[in-house]
Amino acid sequence: MGLQVIGAGWGRTGTLSLKLALEQLGFNKCYHMAEVVRNPDHVALWAEIKRTSAKVAAADRVSALAPLFAEVFTGYQANVDWPGCNYWQVHRELYPEAKVILSKRDAERWHKSVMQTIWPSSKKSYDAAIAADKPLPEQTAMVFAEIWDGVFDGRVEDTDYAIELYTQHNQRVIDSVPPLDLLVFDPADGWLPLCEFLQVPVPETDYPSVNSSAEFTRRWEAMRS
Repeated sequence: MGLQVIGAGWGRTGTLSLKLALEQLGFNKCYHMAEVVRNPDHVALWAEIKRTSAKVAAADRVSALAPLFAEVFTGYQANVDWPGCNYWQVHRELYPEAKVILSKRDAERWHKSVMQTIWPSSKKSYDAAIAADKPLPEQTAMVFAEIWDGVFDGRVEDTDYAIELYTQHNQRVIDSVPPLDLLVFDPADGWLPLCEFLQVPVPETDYPSVNSSAEFTRRWEAMRS
């Protein structure tokens, strides 16, 4: 069947809550970086996706990546968060009937959250490998290739630069996707806009609210165990 929902929003825009929300609405399962942690064999697949995307001509990229994404997304109906959101344009061509959700939040709050959570977690693993004069763990290498170097050019700590990239990315999605196929979603808005967009009933339970900066480390370590 392929993806029915394509998440174009970057990490730390409420993507884990959105993953849980989509699964509760019946889009089960929803891919997220947490799935990479739970499926270590996916790390090599994402590394191959990155290599393939870089080496093939733009005109051939979708066809070259199609079998790799078919393998990664087997059993999944939705995708949010990194690394998948880096390929939202490819996913639109592979899954033309899918709806696109751009999760976003205030840019300064977004960058502050990145600096308090996923960046120090990655940097800790990177620094430990360098200090021990060992190769980077495969997952850390993939995250740097896809996010810290691949998206931010090694400059995620440069607040102005990172926010500029974040703003440009969001605007690119808004400018590229037809309004009827796109939901620009703030998690604070809760169920109603999401359910109206996806044409599903509104649950009686509260919209999920998980993975704040304060609880990120606990959740991340639990997923790794």
